[in-house]
Amino acid sequence: MKKVNIYVLALITAMLGLKGSLIAQDDEGISVGGALRYNIWDKSWTDDNTEPNFTWDTWRLNADGTVSDIDFSFEYRFYPTSNNSHFIHHGWMGYGFGENDDLYMKLGVSQVPFGITKFASHSWWFQIPYYVGLEDDYDMGIKFDYTGVEDLKLTAAYFRQMEPRGVPNQTARYSYDIMSSENASIQELNQFNLRAAYNVTDNVELGASGQFGGIYNSELDDSEMSTALAGHIVADFGNFNFKGEYINYNYAAKDNDGNDMDKVSMGAYGFPYNVAAEGSIYVAGLAYSINVDWGPITNIQPYFDYSMIAKSNSDYENSTHMVPGFLVTAGSIYTYVDYAMGKNNAWLGQWTNGLANGSPDADVESRFNINIGYYF
Repeated sequence: MKKVNIYVLALITAMLGLKGSLIAQDDEGISVGGALRYNIWDKSWTDDNTEPNFTWDTWRLNADGTVSDIDFSFEYRFYPTSNNSHFIHHGWMGYGFGENDDLYMKLGVSQVPFGITKFASHSWWFQIPYYVGLEDDYDMGIKFDYTGVEDLKLTAAYFRQMEPRGVPNQTARYSYDIMSSENASIQELNQFNLRAAYNVTDNVELGASGQFGGIYNSELDDSEMSTALAGHIVADFGNFNFKGEYINYNYAAKDNDGNDMDKVSMGAYGFPYNVAAEGSIYVAGLAYSINVDWGPITNIQPYFDYSMIAKSNSDYENSTHMVPGFLVTAGSIYTYVDYAMGKNNAWLGQWTNGLANGSPDADVESRFNINIGYYF
C-alpha cells in the first residue's frame, strides 16, 4: 500500500473513532459525517464514444463539534477522477465572545468573506467567479463575524496565505488560487477582507465586499497589491430566489523579469489554467422552489444561472457561463441536473486560455451533467 493511502486510512479510522470517544457532558462532543457523489456527463467538444460517462465525482469526510466552549469544523475531500487529488476543504477552530456571541472568531482554513456567501450560484456548476477565486474561496488565516447590530452582519478577516496544498501537486486544492508558472514565481500573501451584509427586509439582503492583498514574487522578493470589490443582492419573493452580483478585480502581479502580467495561472483539483489578470464580472441567478410529495422526493428547484467576465485587456475575449437546470431533493440525496453552456470557458472546452485571452473564433460549448450526492 502506498504511504499516502496509509495516511488516508489512518485519518478515516481516527475520525470514526472520535465519534464514540469524544462525546462529553452537556452539549460537548463531535459528530462525523460526509458525502458520496457521482457524475453523469456528456460534452459537446469531444468525440469520445464512451460518453455519456458515469463516474465517481467525490467523497468527503466531515467532523464538527465543541470541546471546552471551542467549536471546530473540519472537512477533507477526495476526487478520484481529478488527477486522483485529495485535499482539505476547511478546518477551523471557533470561539464566541460576549454574552450572545455577537463577535465570533474562526482561526484556520475558512471561507473568505467576499460577495454572496455561501454560494453565488444555484447549480452544481457554481458561477464564473468561483473559477477565478472569487466565490466560495477558502484560505488560511483569522476571521471575525460581528452580529451585534440588528439586521447587519460585518466580517473582517486576515489571511496569511492560501489553504494548504493537497496531493499530488500545488494545484490540488478545493478553491482556485494563484499559482507559480513559467517565469512567474508568484503566490497570494497577506490578504485582508471586509464584508457587510444588511437585511433591508426579512427577504432582501444587500451587501458590499472588499479584498486587498499581496501577490508575492519570490524571485523579486516583492509584492504587488491585488484588489477586488463587489456589490450583491439576495432576495426571496414567495418561492423565488434571486442572486445578483457585480465584481471588479485586479490580480496585479509581476513576472520574474519585473513585467506586469496580463494573465495569471490559477489552479484547483490538480490542474492549472490561465485567468485574465483584470476584469469585471456580472452574475445573475433565479430559482423557484416547488414542494412535492412524490415518494421520497420532497422538493424540485428549477434555476437559471448566468455570469460573464468582461476582461480589461481589449485584446482578450470575454468569457460566458450559463446553466439552466434543476435540483431534486429526496431525503439526504440531492441530484443536480444541469445543461452548462459557455464560450471561452475553461471548464467548457477552452481549458488553458479560455478565461484569459480566449479566442474570437471560439464556439459556444456545452456539457450535460447529472450529479447525484448522498450526504450523511
